[in-house]
Amino acid sequence: MQYYLMLFLVSLFPTFSAAAEDANIIQESQHLDLTTHWAGYTALVIFALAYILAMTEEVTELKKSKPMVFAASLIWILIAIVYVNGGMSEQAGVAFRSSLEGYAELFLFIMVSMTYLNAMEDRGVFNSLRIWLLSKNFTYKQLFWITGFQSFFISSGCNNLTTALLMGSVILAMGKNSPRFVTLSCINVVVASNAGGSFSPFGDITTLLVWQKGIVPFTDFFALLLPAIVNFVIPAAIMNLFIPKERPAAVLEVQAMQRGAWIIIFLFVLTIITSACFENYLKLPPAAGMMLGLTYLKFFSYYLQKTRSTNNLNSATMDLTDINASYSYSEQLAFEHDLAQPQKINHEQPFDIFQKVANLEWDTLLFFYGVMVAVGGLNFIGYLVVASHHLYGTIDPTLANILVGIASAFVDNGTIMLSVLTMAPDISQGQWLLVTLTAGVGGSLLAVGSAAGVGLMGQAKGLYTFTSHLKWTPVIALGYAGSILTHFLINGRYF
Repeated sequence: MQYYLMLFLVSLFPTFSAAAEDANIIQESQHLDLTTHWAGYTALVIFALAYILAMTEEVTELKKSKPMVFAASLIWILIAIVYVNGGMSEQAGVAFRSSLEGYAELFLFIMVSMTYLNAMEDRGVFNSLRIWLLSKNFTYKQLFWITGFQSFFISSGCNNLTTALLMGSVILAMGKNSPRFVTLSCINVVVASNAGGSFSPFGDITTLLVWQKGIVPFTDFFALLLPAIVNFVIPAAIMNLFIPKERPAAVLEVQAMQRGAWIIIFLFVLTIITSACFENYLKLPPAAGMMLGLTYLKFFSYYLQKTRSTNNLNSATMDLTDINASYSYSEQLAFEHDLAQPQKINHEQPFDIFQKVANLEWDTLLFFYGVMVAVGGLNFIGYLVVASHHLYGTIDPTLANILVGIASAFVDNGTIMLSVLTMAPDISQGQWLLVTLTAGVGGSLLAVGSAAGVGLMGQAKGLYTFTSHLKWTPVIALGYAGSILTHFLINGRYF
């Protein structure tokens, strides 16, 4: 592989020399338009090939992060070569660092969210919730709707990725004996999480960007509540017809959560609040608030370690000679019987915060790096600006905003919205609400269209895949169309 890669790079060297002349001809300014340059075309092909490989992960068995990170690196190599040969080396470096900064904020945010989820799983929170739901003797259909509505409302105050991972853990635990339930419920959670975040200023990156820009007032976002509900309910109602009618196996016992579980839940909520306060009152990135929230968990893990009980007589570390010396014969037999049955051991497990960080879904995190950095490169080349100009300069704004939503299924919705905001089209308040809605829920059309879908693919390996989601894209598209129609019917005053 390395041999062929070197041959490929060497074969490009003559072209690289010609790039210097082309760059000087194109423009001698702070930013080159490479949309019609060989480097731009090559970058598009590289990105498309990498995306195809990522989408067919379950077929090729190639981790989705590998082609995307490789593509991102090649795209920026092409950009840097053109700029270096054009005597503008610093500009490429500054642009790359800007993309890297955007990813770093997302990475830290996701890292803290996943660490808290791992901690709650370690303390038995999700297993306890699973047993509570199963103890109520709900059917799979009822559980499908319960997890869907929970995802919808939780994501209005919490990012869609965290919401999807939280509910995904519960779904996987409840649907061990029903793969179809898991698949359809994961799709439902992705749609519900994206829809729930589209009507709240805090729920999604698109709404946050529009609100911070001052284009839509805080209270006007809630006009999208009913369209968001329609977007979620229509596909859910159709998928509900294919949910198994059975009930999960009944669970009668009560599963107690381990020590510290409720405090960790409280600290997670406090971390989300801290992140929102950092963004809205201190004008600092939400990731900064999340990192402060991580220290809450770190200090609490220190407390758990220092106060962990060591007097459990069922501990496997207990020396039998100590038992023989201290207890009667009948008591000795009882202790030996307990020690011979590991399932009865109730010794509290140590809580290591760094182990929770090590167990993150690194393939997903690196995939995000590849996508964001590669899209940042395409944006620096000029393709997203060109697309925005064509959208709002030549066609009707309504059609343009619908297309923006469809595009968000392929490209990060935050990047799409940034491009639209940079373009600053002269459209009505109703159209701004429309593009906020479509960019937020359009990512549900594909599994890779949102962080929620990508995260669940990593969590529910083999049960929720790109292909399984794609089969239901026409149904999700009905919800997409229904939400747009609902917006025009009830929010006409904004147009």
